[in-house]
Amino acid sequence: MADNAPAAALPPPALHIGLTGNIASGKSTVAALLVEHGATLIDADVLARTAVEPGTVALDAVRDHFGEHVLNPDGTLNRAALRLVVFHDAPARAALNQIVHPAVRVLRDQALAEARARGDRIIVSDIPLLFETGLEHSVDAVIFVDAPEELRLQRLLQHRALSEADARAMMNAQWPASEKRARATFVVDNDGSVEQLANRVSDLWAQLLTLANSR
Repeated sequence: MADNAPAAALPPPALHIGLTGNIASGKSTVAALLVEHGATLIDADVLARTAVEPGTVALDAVRDHFGEHVLNPDGTLNRAALRLVVFHDAPARAALNQIVHPAVRVLRDQALAEARARGDRIIVSDIPLLFETGLEHSVDAVIFVDAPEELRLQRLLQHRALSEADARAMMNAQWPASEKRARATFVVDNDGSVEQLANRVSDLWAQLLTLANSR
């Protein structure tokens, strides 16, 4: 006897969101709030650390290019020392990106495939240099977290113990916020209180659910 029961409907495909924001914009806070709402987070900072762990091809390449002084005594990457080099030197920054970004992309693709296989509905890839590396075309939509330049500068000076020159160099290494705002699907302004930011992310989450359910 033939089984005429209707086939179960397949779940809609996952919504893959790119989350970005210039340094000290509050992107990590927005990422944590999205996770609280139910998003799956693929954290670029975690991936970047994994990509250059001792014994990896990427870390060997970083050492060969920049020298032993960017390593700690235990052989791990001294990220602070390397950061000060590349944020003052555009060619050095480009060289670092050519080493690390391909390794990070492999790890991100693996994490994304695993999330999709689990049936996760909204996946957020935190990618600081999303626009600079052309990765906006690899996601379904882009969230850009923004804050006024002087506010971001003050956050860097207060929380990262940087000189103003180093802080401004780090800020200037990224594309202007105005250009990213124009390219983003959603913009979250982080220029007020923590409560205001949480409310804005709640509103954003409702929009993401609507977008996910429309697929």
